[in-house]
Amino acid sequence: MNISSRQLDAFITLARLSNFTLAARRCHLSQPAFSALIKGLEDGVGVRLFDRSTRHVALTPEGAQFLEAAQRIRTDLGDAVQSLREAAALQRGRVSIALLPSLAAAWLPPVLALFHARHPGIQLQVSDLLSEPCIAQVASGQADLALAAIRADTEELQAEWFCADQLHLVCRAGHPLAALAAPRMADLQPYPFIQLARHSSVRQYLESQAAAPALDTLLEVEHLATVMGMVRAGLGISVVPALALFHFGQPDLVTRPLADAHRRRDLYLVRRRHRSLSPAAQAFHALALEHRPRTTGGAPADAAQ
Repeated sequence: MNISSRQLDAFITLARLSNFTLAARRCHLSQPAFSALIKGLEDGVGVRLFDRSTRHVALTPEGAQFLEAAQRIRTDLGDAVQSLREAAALQRGRVSIALLPSLAAAWLPPVLALFHARHPGIQLQVSDLLSEPCIAQVASGQADLALAAIRADTEELQAEWFCADQLHLVCRAGHPLAALAAPRMADLQPYPFIQLARHSSVRQYLESQAAAPALDTLLEVEHLATVMGMVRAGLGISVVPALALFHFGQPDLVTRPLADAHRRRDLYLVRRRHRSLSPAAQAFHALALEHRPRTTGGAPADAAQ
């Protein structure tokens, strides 16, 4: 059984006006065309919806029962169409972003504030997670986009290079390494080191590099704020990404870029492959690329674009 929106409109209009001529005029149809719509609807549902006479048109009991459902269907359809139009115009919708805590705390807030000012009707959801959970949220459909330190190019996911995040030494102001403008990783070997947890992208990067120098790990902690406290207390030194340096803006701390040109963390913007982004997510995607962090270095030669 196929019922068209034109048939529903004709049925509802005739039910309200109880007059074929007036109802046809209201629907901008000739009376024969209008009558054909009503007959086609009655044939489709298999029952008479109107009792007709030369002077009178009235709903049958079945027609009265159908009217309530027809009005509800037409209202729901109208609401759905309006929602789609508002989504296309970025007046309504939702965008969900999963990203590293360092990006969520420093880079994201002004970008999100700009997005919200432009599109106040869009609902926002932010998950600040490590790289692997970020990727998992995109893969499962919980997030539209992820910003992570994993180049997740698979059959289901695609990644485009977002920015390079140079690594920096952090130490106390009086530490011997503070005298070096750009220390090398090898310079760090003699000193106690505050290490991030093994599942952090910085730790994984440091340990994945060929000929990586062995570090004298004193402590292993989860959070950058904890690293900052340990370094301030003089327990050791550490290495953190440029996007996390806001944690270390203390008068008794010093940060120095590592001289090793390859000592950087590449970040990728990840989305589901072969899936269109919603208008809201597409707008955020464009804004994120427009406001990439200003960090050192361009895309690696083999980056997915």
